Parts: sequence; C-alpha cells; structure tokens
Amino acid sequence: MKRKFLALLAFIPFSLQAQYVNKVTDPVEWINPLMGTSSEGGLSNGNTYPTIALPWGMNFWTPQTGKMGDGWQYTYSGTHIRGFKQTHQPSPWMNDYGMFSIMPVTGSPKFTEDERASWFSHKAEVVKPYYYSVYLADHNVTTEITPTERAAAFRFTFPKTEGAFVVVDAFDRGSYIKVIPNENKIVGYSTRNSGGVPKNFKNYFVIVFDTPFEGSFTWEDKAANQALELTGKHVGSVVKFKVTHRGQQVNARVASSFISIEQAELNLKELGNDSFDQVKAKAKATWNKTLSRIEVEGGTVDQVRTFYSTLYRALFFPLKLYEYDATGKMVHYSPYNGKVEPGHMFGGTGFWDTFRALYPFLNLVYPSINVEMQQGLVNDYKEGGWLPEWSSPGYRDIMVGNNSASVVADAYLKGLRGYDINTLYEALVKDANNEGPIGAVGRLGVKYYNTLGYVPYDVNINENAARTLEYAYDDFTIYKLAKALNKPQAEIDLYKKRSQNYRNLYDPTHKLMRGKNENGEFQTPFNPFKWGDAFTEGNSWHYSWSVFHDVQGLIDLMGGKKEFVNMLDSVFVMPPVFDDSYYGGVIHEIREMQIANMGQYAHGNQPIQHMLYLYNYAGEPWKTQYWVREAMAKLYKPTPDGYCGDEDNGQTSAWYVFSAMGFYPVCPGTDQYVMGTPLFKKVTLKLENGKSFVINAPNNSEENLYIKQLKLNGREYSKNYISHFDILKGGQLDAVMSNKPQTTRGVNAADFPYSMTTDK
Repeated sequence: MKRKFLALLAFIPFSLQAQYVNKVTDPVEWINPLMGTSSEGGLSNGNTYPTIALPWGMNFWTPQTGKMGDGWQYTYSGTHIRGFKQTHQPSPWMNDYGMFSIMPVTGSPKFTEDERASWFSHKAEVVKPYYYSVYLADHNVTTEITPTERAAAFRFTFPKTEGAFVVVDAFDRGSYIKVIPNENKIVGYSTRNSGGVPKNFKNYFVIVFDTPFEGSFTWEDKAANQALELTGKHVGSVVKFKVTHRGQQVNARVASSFISIEQAELNLKELGNDSFDQVKAKAKATWNKTLSRIEVEGGTVDQVRTFYSTLYRALFFPLKLYEYDATGKMVHYSPYNGKVEPGHMFGGTGFWDTFRALYPFLNLVYPSINVEMQQGLVNDYKEGGWLPEWSSPGYRDIMVGNNSASVVADAYLKGLRGYDINTLYEALVKDANNEGPIGAVGRLGVKYYNTLGYVPYDVNINENAARTLEYAYDDFTIYKLAKALNKPQAEIDLYKKRSQNYRNLYDPTHKLMRGKNENGEFQTPFNPFKWGDAFTEGNSWHYSWSVFHDVQGLIDLMGGKKEFVNMLDSVFVMPPVFDDSYYGGVIHEIREMQIANMGQYAHGNQPIQHMLYLYNYAGEPWKTQYWVREAMAKLYKPTPDGYCGDEDNGQTSAWYVFSAMGFYPVCPGTDQYVMGTPLFKKVTLKLENGKSFVINAPNNSEENLYIKQLKLNGREYSKNYISHFDILKGGQLDAVMSNKPQTTRGVNAADFPYSMTTDK
C-alpha cells in the first residue's frame, strides 16, 4: 500500500506539469472578468470592475457594490449589490459619467440605495464578458444581463410574491424620470459626471418591460412621489409587477444615448426582436470572433486564462461615443462643444498610459478600429481645438506629456490610412508649441522647453523632468511623421533636434536623469528614490529609461554597454526603498512596488514597463528573456488580485499580451517590436489583411525560457527585434528554446533595435 501511495505521489507532479492546453476553441470562456477587482484606494490589484459589454461598446454594465459616486463601484470584497449600473468609467481615479442603475426588489418598494441593497455571494454569481447573473439573497431574485454596443437585455427571475418591483435610479446632481404605464416604459436622463463635459451634458435612457405595470411611482431623494414625471436633484422610479408563480420572469430592454430620448429609442433597436438568449448568443459570438484574432496553444491553464483575461481588458477603451440617427448617419454628442456633430468620437483613455503598448497593439491586431479612433481624434481637434491627452469623455486635467503625438504618428507610420492625417499633423504641431487651456492639453512649460531644451525644476511646474523626457520622445514621433508626410526640411530638422533634449537632464554623477534649474544647474538636494517632484508617479530610477527613441544615445551617456547593463541590473538589486515626501504619504503605486519584491522595478505603473526589454540594445537579450518571464509569472494571475497595480485602460494588459507573444513595442513611431521570450508553444496571429503570422516554440516550458535560435520563414534570424511589416506579410517565426542563457546570440550591434544615434 505504501509503495502504491509513493508511486502515486511521484506521478502527480509529472501529471500536473504536463497539463498544457493544446487548443482553445471558445476563448471567451477562458476569461475571468473579476481579474483585478480585489482592489482599494490604498492598494491596486488592477482597480478593475467586471465589464459586461461588447468590445469598444458605447455602454458597459456592472453590478454595483459601492455607493453612488464611489469610483470603486465593484470590489470583490463587497457583500451587497445596490444596483446594476450602466457605466463608462475608465478607472476609479477618473470616476464615471452618464450613469444610472436598475435594481429588482421584493416585499416592499425599497428604493434608496441602502434599503434596496442585497447580500450576494460569488458562489451564486456568473461573470462572463457577454453575460452576468447573480442571486440577490434578500430579494430572492436572480438578475441577468447581456449587452449590445448601446443597449442591453435584462431578465429578472422573481419568486411568487405580492410585491415584485424594479427600481430605476437616475442618480444625483440633476436627473429626470418619466413612467409611461401604457407602454410598460420608463424614460429619463442622468447628468452625473466627474468633469470633462459641457453644461448641457445628459445621458438619456429608455427602459421597456415585457410585463405590464401593476403600479408605479417616482421618487426624489428619500421621498416617494405619485407623479409619473419628475425632475430634480436626485430622482428615480419604482414599478410593480404582478408575479403569480415562483420563477416568473420579467424582461427589460434598455438603451441610452448622449443625444436624446428619441435617439435612445433608436439605439434600443440594436436588440431587434431577439430574445434574451439570442442577444446573449450574439454577444458571445462577437467576443469569440474578436478574441480569435490571437490563438494560443501549449500554455498552462493559468497562462491561457491570464492571456485571454488581459486580452479582454485591452478591448474596451477608448469606448465609442458615436451613434446612428434615424437616417443611418453616424453622429455624436461632442463632449467638447456640447453640439451634435457628424462622424466618429471615442472617449475614456489616457495617452500617458496607453501610447506605450495599447495603441501599438491595436495597430497590429485591430487596425480598423484604430482608423475609427484616428477619425475620432480629428473630430476632437476640430470641435475642441486641441487633441486630448486624457479624455473622459472630454478633456481631463491629469497626467503629463504630449503623447497624442505618439498615438497619431505610430498609427500612420504602421500603415493605417483612410483619415485626415494632415489635420492631425496640424494638431500635433499646434499642441507641441503651445500651452493649452488646462495643464494636460498642449505642453505645459513649452516656452522653457523650446528655448532651454528642458522644463526647469524651479519654475513652479511640477513633474518637470518627466515632461521633458516625454516631450523629447513626442518630438521624435513628430519628426518621423513629418518625414513620412514630406513636410518642409526645416520643420523635420526642428523636431529631430528637439528629440535630443533628453540629454539636457542626464546627470553623469549619478548616471540618471535629474531635474535641472532654469540657470542650468541640477536641482539639489537630489534623491533618486524620491517619487513625484520632478517625475510622475515614479522616481529617477523609473524614468531614466524613458528615452524610447534613442537607447543607444542613453547607453553612450552612461559610458557604454557594460555600464548601461550594470545600471539595468541595479534596478533589481536595490531594495524597494522610497521617499514619499512629495506626496506626504505612501501612494498606492509605491506600495505596489514595495511588496512585489523586485527591487526598484515598479511594473504596477507605466514609466518602467518597457525597461525589461532594454537589455536587447546592449547585447544581453537573455536578461530581457529572464526578467520578462519573471514579470509575467509573478505579477499577473487570472484572479481577483491578478494585477500588480492599476490596469489603466488596457495598457498593463497589452504589456502582457505582447510579452506573451514574445515581443514588445519599446518605441512606438518605429516599425520594430523588441524581442522578449514567447510564453506559449504556439501563437497564431490572424491579421486583418487575411494573412497569419505564427510564433512557434514547440519546446517552450517554464524552464526553457531562453531563446537558443530563431528562424524567420525558415531562415536564421539573429536580430533582437522584428519588423511590424514583416509580421504583416504573414509567415512563421520559429524559436528553439533552452533552459540556459544563450550568451552568443543577439550580441552584435547589427542585431540591436532602432536608436536615433545609429540611424543611418
């Protein structure tokens, strides 16, 4: 017996180790929308919410565990659901706009959010991108939701009861509600927002039930009102249904519009005559079609779940703000001028985050949606006078940089066409040479930057070194775009010259970037571990690598490849010490670095996420391979605490998706992806042009993380990067993997990725 038991123990590890997923036929079912929801203000494990929506849909839905106005609208530790909320929220820090909620209750018509709230359990919750279901214990009701882009179907399963109600909450800060009993309909609007909207902003909604109302009333704040139409600070309605047997279902069809109630009625037609289950099936099919652009094979269960969960997160923002009028014409409510305008419009992204990987990811895998987004940027500029750096839905005054330049240039330089690139170039030039009406539009400190070559530390402009480094990179992207558009040579040369301004902040004493005063002297005292101050949500050790376009130039400043690699290595060797005095306390990004146990590496925030790939520029690509695999394994899980910081509108997810494929866009604005290490035995990219590109690594494993040999379409491939346009041709990249670093591969200068310094 003992021998049999020992034999079984010996078998179990082998069995588990061999448990690879060989084929994914239903990718949407591998997604965990709860990944990242176990978060709070002091510690982000993603700061996500379960998004029940279609890719880039105009409206999302989520169960609401937080109170009205709480950016943490759903947290995994929550015990009560207060409603099912239409949301457009990009992050808890930006909060929401145009929201309202629906909630079934039984017994008496409880309508305030505390009274109507119900206990729930994750054990009685089903969460899919295309479908949500939960049992509300206090009401003995199951609620189900399934979405289209601008509408949704609800299904409430009631017990036998004398009191079956649905509460509609149009939220505070100004709202309107009207009950139309003879049509089983409720219409209204919400004005609640968190900024970035004109004064006439409203989100209009319409809700149509398939069951007659037995009674109804409206309410304002905590007081019921027998009127069927009500406008006030915080209004809503309650409708009652006759439920004669257990399991009786009441269906609701819901849509909204930023334009009018009549337009919301048009948007309701997205549901057609489909039943709830038909809407659900179509939503699932849409997700599977979208996700199947990337097929992975030969990963562990957790790796596949993490991959598709992060891919899901990368397919939401920016969300669509455009609608179709009665003639089928595309229109949108402008969050810039408050008018109804023709054409595309998107909202809900911060380029400081998403220029790095999210937009390059769209350019590679989903270029047609980014063509729409570029058309939307044209309208942003025409209607608002500037390109947004953070839109939610209009201009928001947060973060630094002028990274719309990267988003615009990378799309065009990677071959996207069909939109007005000359108007966008005009916008880039304007934004690069002017301060905007708010600090996050145009370039704050631009006069200093254009004359001194940097934004000084001592002129009351915060995060000045970060601004300088990002402006220099943004100037590089303008330079590349200007060349592609055959702009005047003087203009090309100007932005080429400005792209070297990063050099003005390099401190050879510390071999790091450092704030500099207006008189040309470096700031003193200088603590490279100080977060904020001259930098943005990071310290000098995080931001000194932000020379995306000229890594060789940075290598030269640091004294050569050996010293550069030593500096990279130091990031992981140093303890996670920090100086939080600028913030007056530990911000969550600091805490996330501290607890990750990777030294000064702070993957939970964006500035350093590309740094792992920089070993490729100094001839030690095996170190990139080690640290990228380490970050994927350690910092991402398909669980509620599955991220290592804010997910941030698809950026941190896009990092994982790219890295799992085996490469990463260190420098958007070039055609190169810098090599990492593939995570799966096989990845198939199904490109929009009809071709496929396969990354094949059949002997890949947890131990075999190092690239021993690469072949591109059967030919030996020694480079530490791969071209976007080679991928678009289709073909196959074959990798032989090893458990030992290959210290003779990728060591020659001819194999290094692009740098301006070596650009011939």
